[in-house]
Amino acid sequence: MLDVRKMVLLRDLARLGTINAVAAARYCTPSAVSQQLRALERETGVPLLRRSGRRVELTPAGADLAARTGQVVALLEEVSAALAGSSHELAGELRIGAFPTAVRTVLPAALVMLGADHPRLELHVIELDPADVPDRLRAGSLDLALVHEYDYVPAEPDPELATEPLFDETVFLARAAASPGRRGDGDPVRARRAQPWITASPGTLCYLMTIRLCQAAGFMPRIRHYADDFGAVLTLVAAGQGVALVPELALADLPVGVELIALPARRRTLIACREGAVLHPAVVAGAAALRAAVAGYPGVGAGSA
Repeated sequence: MLDVRKMVLLRDLARLGTINAVAAARYCTPSAVSQQLRALERETGVPLLRRSGRRVELTPAGADLAARTGQVVALLEEVSAALAGSSHELAGELRIGAFPTAVRTVLPAALVMLGADHPRLELHVIELDPADVPDRLRAGSLDLALVHEYDYVPAEPDPELATEPLFDETVFLARAAASPGRRGDGDPVRARRAQPWITASPGTLCYLMTIRLCQAAGFMPRIRHYADDFGAVLTLVAAGQGVALVPELALADLPVGVELIALPARRRTLIACREGAVLHPAVVAGAAALRAAVAGYPGVGAGSA
């Protein structure tokens, strides 16, 4: 009988490319990953890996087993969901990942509802950038997560993950009230091409949105500051340090002296989980609580399929 945990490591190697990357994703040592993969080869009785210079590549048999592993994991998740559904009361852990603005706004109400309706369900919240969510879901360190995509940064389809639209927001250009440029200046983004910009860290979706929106307006932004907290971004904008893109959820504590210009761009938030966990009672309850929390939160629009 093949060990599913070892198969998952092989799938990780197919996706991430190196044993070091698999070890980092699984919080273990590269030697431990190598040992598990060698053990899997002994279990199968066929070569799964081959050396290519300093790298390790999958053989055709290894690539085939890695591709089939997702189906096996999804089936096991469905079995787990069915077993959990036979209980009269939800219990165990529900690990929820969310980006900072959702943690401050929508998520608290959802947690209160879950705690009241399912007191034996142990809730854990992990704040992270949506770009990190798919790997965390696949690794099993998250059960449910909020992710988002922008008009200029669409999400790539992932057959191992299931998503459901939750809400969408307007994206604003934030600038100091006394900064150059007028509201009526045609394209408000292009009108700020000579000004310094404030963005999130490179590699985040917010950073990519800024770059791509400016490219669509015909220029590359001159970035002066990097800040991942929208409160810090808006404070820098109020201080005249540059202009920035901010979504609607980030405007709860708008500093004095910041002017907002609504752009024809949206940020869409989705609920995400592993494909096999869609019907797990804890995941179903978490998603329902998130939908109810959004319904009671002003300033966001309901998502649509």
